[in-house]
Amino acid sequence: MAPVRVGIVGLSANGGWAATAHVPALAAVDGYELRALSGSNAESARVAGEKYGVPLTFGDAGELARHPEVDLVVVAVKVSEHRALIEPALAAGKQVLSEWPLGVSLAETEALAEAARGKTTAVGLQGRSAPALRYLRDLIKDGYVGRVLSTSLIASGANWGPSVRAGRDYQLHPEGGATMLTIPFAHTVDALAMVLGGFTGLSATMATVRPRVRDEVTGESVEMTAPDQIAVTGVLTGGAVASLHLRGGTSPATNFHWEINGTEGTLVVEAADPLFWIAKLTLRGSRTGTLEKLTVPARYELPQLAGRSAEPSYNVAHAYARHLKGDLPDFAHALRVHRVLDAVQRSADSGTRVEPDAE
Repeated sequence: MAPVRVGIVGLSANGGWAATAHVPALAAVDGYELRALSGSNAESARVAGEKYGVPLTFGDAGELARHPEVDLVVVAVKVSEHRALIEPALAAGKQVLSEWPLGVSLAETEALAEAARGKTTAVGLQGRSAPALRYLRDLIKDGYVGRVLSTSLIASGANWGPSVRAGRDYQLHPEGGATMLTIPFAHTVDALAMVLGGFTGLSATMATVRPRVRDEVTGESVEMTAPDQIAVTGVLTGGAVASLHLRGGTSPATNFHWEINGTEGTLVVEAADPLFWIAKLTLRGSRTGTLEKLTVPARYELPQLAGRSAEPSYNVAHAYARHLKGDLPDFAHALRVHRVLDAVQRSADSGTRVEPDAE
């Protein structure tokens, strides 16, 4: 079969997520060819093309999307730009893979999901492609812990701590669509749903306990209105009780700890990096009273990536491999996740238990 010809929107010679993760991921997976990129202008795109050996460069993402040598458009820029870049690619009949979040709001995500009906789309919820989490899901399915009784998860948000990094000020306010709720919490609740099922109902508390944070470039105090504390409890589809707590920043104690308790055993997932969906994960389990490390079987992992689970491109590469099989979450799935986030927001605003919208 001919390789899927990829065009990346947002690949810069100065680095960034596309350069750190997508370029090496595509290089690691047979079946893709990185043919094109677009940047903020024609010159920056040309420089990036020379650096990464990409033959087709564009200063306009619409031109990239319409080019006949591009099959898959990868949108790897901040969420506020997604809709303007995705819609032309869909109109051109191209496959689209958008990084997460899909839209800045539920309404924008609904519009993108509607525009994508009947088209091939995918979103960057990399936790669903992580070998360790796919193995965890199968352990649960195969009865390792028996009937799941409860699950508890505590994690850090990485950002939304005491300071804000250069270029991340747009994450300080909900209007930008890139908050602790829409990024780390969304990845967390989606991984939870993959492994254990989604919420049938939930109660949420959110707060901004640091209303002002330090700008790491200027040293000035700046306002933050996005939540830096998110606590959600509820009942999952299988009847288990779930508790999730995300805290802004990082912790010297715990940055990601997920425990699953059942009638026959216990499973624990840990990561030193708060960004668990692109980090190295450790699994431990017990059916006897003593937790022991569990090794992910080789069949869950691309052999060429063995020993590279700490690299940011690791789960992204596994996602690209699954995309070739049509096995990635699409825009319709993204809409379902955004509806869960809306339920969390509504519960926190009202102080009541809320059921996520199914449609």
